[in-house]
Amino acid sequence: MRALILSLAIVGLVGCMKVSDLAEGTRYQLSDAGFLDHSSTYRASNWRLQADSFIYIAQGHFVPPGKAYPRPNVVAEEAFKGFVEYFPLVRRASGPVGLEEAMSQARAVGAHYLLYSRFAYADDRIGNEDEWADEEAVDRLGTDRSVIQLMLIETGTRYLVDTARIRSRGGFLTFYDAKPEDLIGAPLQEYARHLLGLTD
Repeated sequence: MRALILSLAIVGLVGCMKVSDLAEGTRYQLSDAGFLDHSSTYRASNWRLQADSFIYIAQGHFVPPGKAYPRPNVVAEEAFKGFVEYFPLVRRASGPVGLEEAMSQARAVGAHYLLYSRFAYADDRIGNEDEWADEEAVDRLGTDRSVIQLMLIETGTRYLVDTARIRSRGGFLTFYDAKPEDLIGAPLQEYARHLLGLTD
């Protein structure tokens, strides 16, 4: 009898939830448990931008420590893809640049803000047969890891509006043939949403 009441209560609760909420909850639980990709963003402030803000995106020359060699401008490229959906005025540097050069470029195009990024850490673990043939180390099997750092600077005053650190790790169901740079697109898009004050 108790089992029947519990079953009816669960069915009643599930009936109150939308399918999209159930799917999102399942995805969150699977990523938190390590089966799917997971990321955590740590921001220094909760500053929000207007939707018509003009943002210039650039990446530094810094080569991340760890056993990975991501494309030189991959953080800026992925940030651009994530931001362009939410901010209609977005430009990015064509290649890695220093902070002063990035600031000059942002001012030259009339941007309100510079989003300056770097790949702080990347660990490309063995995730396919070719990587196994190269390394043949059991302790190198597993999920990739990445850390990126962001600075959002007002170009007119050089005021540091926000800093963020995004840590990501791959999931056991998604690690095959993956790279650390594959982990950064979704959290960068989420960061853009948070800058607008959009939350699920």
